[in-house]
Amino acid sequence: MLASLRSPRPVAPYTRALRLPSRRRYASVTDLSSLPQGSNIHGFTLQRTKQIPALELTALHFQHDRTGADCLHLAREDRNNVFSIGFKTNPPDATGVPHILEHVTLCGSENFAVRDPFFLMLPRSLQNFMNAMTSQDHTTYPFATTNAQDFKNLMSVYLDATLRPLLRRSDFVQEGWRIGPENPRKESDEQSAKDPVFKGVVYNEMKGQISDATYLFYIGFFEQIIPALNNSGGDPQKMTELTYEQLANFHKEHYHPSNSKIVTYGDQPVETHLQMLAEQLGSFDRAEVDKDIKRPITLQGPQEVTIPGPVDPLTPPEAQYKTSTSWLAGDPTNVHESFALQLINNLLLDGYGAPLYRTLIESGFGTDFSPNTGYDNSSGTGIFSVGLTGVSEANVPKVKNIIASTLKEQVEKGFETQKVDGLLHALELRLKHKSARFGLGLAQATTGSWFNGIDPFESMDYAAIIDTFRANFARGGYLEGLVERYLLNENTLTYTMAPSTTFGADLAAEEAARLQRKIAEAVKEFPSEEEAHKQLRDRELALINEQDEGKGANVDVLPTLHVTDIPRQAKKEEVSDGMVDEKTKVQWRETATNGLTYFTGLAPFQDLPYELRMLVPLFCDSLMRIGTREKSMEELEDLIKLKTGGIRFGYHASTSPHDILKADEGFSMSGYAFDRNIPAMYELLHTILLGTDFDSPKAQGMIKELLRSGADGAVDAIASRGHSYASRYSNAGLNPAGKWAEQTGGLTQVKLITGLAGAEGDEVAMGELVQRLKALQGIAVHSMTDSFRAALVCGADSSTDNETALRNFLTATRSGATPISPSSSFSSPTPGPNPTYPTLSQRTFFPFPTYQVSYTALALPTGPYTSPTTAPLAILAQLLTHKHLHQEIREKGGAYGGGASTNSLAGTLGMYSYRDPNPANSLKIMREAGRWASERDWSARELEEAKLSLFQSVDAPISVDKEGLGRFLQGVDYEMEEERRRWMLDVDAQQVRQAAEEVARKLEAGEANVTVLGSGQKFVREGGGWEVVEMGIAKAAVAGEEVAGVTAAPSSG
Repeated sequence: MLASLRSPRPVAPYTRALRLPSRRRYASVTDLSSLPQGSNIHGFTLQRTKQIPALELTALHFQHDRTGADCLHLAREDRNNVFSIGFKTNPPDATGVPHILEHVTLCGSENFAVRDPFFLMLPRSLQNFMNAMTSQDHTTYPFATTNAQDFKNLMSVYLDATLRPLLRRSDFVQEGWRIGPENPRKESDEQSAKDPVFKGVVYNEMKGQISDATYLFYIGFFEQIIPALNNSGGDPQKMTELTYEQLANFHKEHYHPSNSKIVTYGDQPVETHLQMLAEQLGSFDRAEVDKDIKRPITLQGPQEVTIPGPVDPLTPPEAQYKTSTSWLAGDPTNVHESFALQLINNLLLDGYGAPLYRTLIESGFGTDFSPNTGYDNSSGTGIFSVGLTGVSEANVPKVKNIIASTLKEQVEKGFETQKVDGLLHALELRLKHKSARFGLGLAQATTGSWFNGIDPFESMDYAAIIDTFRANFARGGYLEGLVERYLLNENTLTYTMAPSTTFGADLAAEEAARLQRKIAEAVKEFPSEEEAHKQLRDRELALINEQDEGKGANVDVLPTLHVTDIPRQAKKEEVSDGMVDEKTKVQWRETATNGLTYFTGLAPFQDLPYELRMLVPLFCDSLMRIGTREKSMEELEDLIKLKTGGIRFGYHASTSPHDILKADEGFSMSGYAFDRNIPAMYELLHTILLGTDFDSPKAQGMIKELLRSGADGAVDAIASRGHSYASRYSNAGLNPAGKWAEQTGGLTQVKLITGLAGAEGDEVAMGELVQRLKALQGIAVHSMTDSFRAALVCGADSSTDNETALRNFLTATRSGATPISPSSSFSSPTPGPNPTYPTLSQRTFFPFPTYQVSYTALALPTGPYTSPTTAPLAILAQLLTHKHLHQEIREKGGAYGGGASTNSLAGTLGMYSYRDPNPANSLKIMREAGRWASERDWSARELEEAKLSLFQSVDAPISVDKEGLGRFLQGVDYEMEEERRRWMLDVDAQQVRQAAEEVARKLEAGEANVTVLGSGQKFVREGGGWEVVEMGIAKAAVAGEEVAGVTAAPSSG
């Protein structure tokens, strides 16, 4: 897959995603006294070692004598072991050759000469992460597993795939690009045979990417500031120029041990890893490779670039510009200065009280920061960017001036010590927090920076970095000096994306013209046009036959685990129940937490009206935005950083494990902090929940700001997870919790927020909205007085203090609650009628004319968690994914993804396709999947693979803060889990066939809910029975295919 070019930069401090956890013991898995520098193990020489107490690990850097391959082993007491091999892959052009090669290498190798061993290994393993990722200038292949034999199996497959791939031409056209008839097996479809289309998994993946304006802005920015670093993912307009020979040569030049960085992590012995590596690398000699570090252009004076981009049809047409200003800032190999620049980034940008947030977004010049905003040290030179989305044309030139004046003012004012201390405290907490995927994150971050000259020993040594920073900061003027040096100058690049109402139509026209050129080129190779089209169809059929043969091939050459490797009994997380008062139940999980306490609380909603439920997400955002009468949000944010690792408010809904038609919903709150700061954390929760001042003169403006920010980029957000939105909508009619999830986090919620944002000029409507949010505040507080549940994860030595602090919090909160009327009195309607959702047999289409590909989902109800009949369905979903849907929808159909899954808690079975060029074909495959499975004789090996695949997620490691939460949030206790575990392990072929027969019966009777998102589709127009739900997309703002001849339902989302 194409790696995310940049994680969204959180504005509010309580939404941070980065976690740097630690384990209980310090690097006891490696005895450095037995491995002195210069030791040679299996042809690897130990170059250096370092103990890193902040991360509780020991780092060992080896180099392979024969090839020069670098290997970094991170020894840590963590059973979730990680392997990653990466290669420096500077893209020579925008054809996407690194990205397509990443896919093709995994399609077969010398020692595993079966079709698609990567996907075949997915169900033969207990891995909890397995992927491949193309980044801007390097490609990595990581996995993680807790099973030692599994580690060896996957490592052997990964090394053979990357170093000795078969690189078959058929794999290139399957994964990269080709032209051929859309449905080659339809002999009667003469028009289809004469109108080939572009196909290819990566081609359609990137067509999906260019439906995302956020991606377009970001990748376009890098094309301007580092033109030597081409688009590694691939531009569809350029991708069809890539040849198979160019791909093969790129592999030969770049996928060599001399050009690799290998990282291993965890508690397994490094000697075993090095032995396997030696066996794989031994046949290679040292080679000269391209290790060039691409650097930005020289900025001498102001430079400006403007490019066209798509219109966001859900945001105001007068505010569609995206613009940013960038400086070159520092040498990333200087980890100490780079750390300081990252702190400057946080101080200037993160949080509602941050200077640039206040002058740019709070002041109304834009709706959110641009995708490239922040400090980026991923290339050879640091880049500091600040920009906005949702800008009017008149304000574009003002943005740069505001940025400059804000920076100058901040230097004159100076950075406050308290704010710096808050950031350092937040870092200390992240270093203490125990994340299940710590090793994966560390391996990925280390590999990317290592390729660009950053020493991993230095970048991981947080203690030294922080000590150096504190010494520099104590001398005064340190951060201000860096801002002056790098940002207070005119050596800038101002990059702007201007909205074009013809952008989508221009893309479509370019693709059509390019397709005709490619068809003309193909025709020249044959005596006649008819012969050319026949050959294209024959080639497509030959590829399909090869794919079909691969499905039935013997794959015993691949290593595998067995069901016996899955424990019959899971490890029990000991929890206990108690009461802190007569109304409050508490679940306790006492374990080693590095001195941290994690709190989760639930206040139930009773008979909450739909119009208030739909506003709960906005209410929670408002709590973290408005502030109280005594403290501004900036002051509260400072306290949150100084005293906690973050606090959250949210909406929670769960289905009963005994009955899928019964569900609970409520208001949730959570936070974590050092044990000593737990009273302060509760005080902040109390202050914000009860004290948020919705009557403040600024409150309405801040709520409008949240609405604008939520509406901005909504179309892009859906494009990145379209199958999830489609699935959520399909599930909405199956049970209450599904409906509530759609109302609070689905397309219905998007439609509500964009509608409210569009009505922000209506002061009466905004006034009514504020009153509803105040009503929710009262309901949330009142619900805590009647019934409240809490879950605490902490060390045994802090339980007593935690109980006292929780009791004090509840007493203070309940004493501050004011009596309210029943919630039914707060039922004044929000814009639009009560949303209705599809019951069984409904087909719904959401038109998104700017999308280049589609997203589909199909959903059926199954049964409750405690029903044994649902266990075979869980196995069936794995079989459908790995034995049928992946091959039919992805390999043959060209979609980027397709599969099936069950939600054991919600009681649903679903199928989906992702970035799909042919949704009609995918839906046909889904509808016929049940019958296909019911008529198949399932072998013991296939059942074993399905069980292995299922238990990858069931037994995946979890972070310490999540321990016991399944019981608390969903009502599923250990005994229920164990009973279901036995059911799933004991499923036999007859049970799978019976489950498949029932699914087939329902699908053939049309009893599934189907949802499709995308541009106008012929099958929707012609098929009948489709309900079209409009999202309020302004037709004047887009140039796309109209959906005609169907009944539109503009307000029944």
